Amino acid sequence: MSIDVLEPARPRVAPVNAKLLFLEPSGRRPRLNFTYDAPAAEVSEIYAPRTVFIRNARGCGASLDVEGFALRQHKSAVRDFRDDAEAGSLGRDEAATLVAQATGAARVHVFDHTVRRSAADAARQPSTRVHNDYTPLSAHRRVGELLGDEAKTLLQRRFAFINVWRPIQRPALNWPLALCHAETVDLADLIATDIVYPDRRGEIYGVAYNPAQLWFYYPEMQLDEALLIKCYDSAERVAQFTPHTSFENPAAPADAPPRESIEFRTIAFFD
Repeated sequence: MSIDVLEPARPRVAPVNAKLLFLEPSGRRPRLNFTYDAPAAEVSEIYAPRTVFIRNARGCGASLDVEGFALRQHKSAVRDFRDDAEAGSLGRDEAATLVAQATGAARVHVFDHTVRRSAADAARQPSTRVHNDYTPLSAHRRVGELLGDEAKTLLQRRFAFINVWRPIQRPALNWPLALCHAETVDLADLIATDIVYPDRRGEIYGVAYNPAQLWFYYPEMQLDEALLIKCYDSAERVAQFTPHTSFENPAAPADAPPRESIEFRTIAFFD
């Protein structure tokens, strides 16, 4: 396993204007049902496209505690991320090491991984709504669900939910991730949204459009690159929330193959 904390040098690519789907505030509490079909009356969210200027993040030196995201060069030893057993063992170990090295965390708990593919027949496709994975309430609750009796002690110290995202099979030319600079997120733009599963109910943030938001992306991410995204930090003095979404890249070749990616969800605990 090879990890380099420096962002690799890549050719500069021009920024793009692209459409992102933002939540339209309605005065009602939004609800998303992702794992089963629900009657239309049960789904209250309304998303509308907005054309956003998305800057090239390469070379900007973004960090997890300021912008809320960071790129790392990492040549994985995983032979096939679509192999659930290999991704769940070696892949998760690598993700934990990446997060620990990037943050200085004393412990990193990797609790989930998901493979996505931008094709009609894919079981999991890229998420196309601007969102943030956790609210303060759901972040604390999730630690309790995952760590049980340890949670009470762990929650007394700083912790952060950090996703590790990377392309697999081929570079990501289309449907890359757009990332909002955390310091440009107004808390009023974050709208608590129910996310309903067959066995539990969670809570995420939907995001309303605000022209003050600054958006970035890493064009043409390669197989030896990993993107770290901070979805929640209990420390208020640093970046806490990083709204993000995939988007159709107008600069991608017309014959670009489907994007395939994997994301690992982690919790970093600090002393």
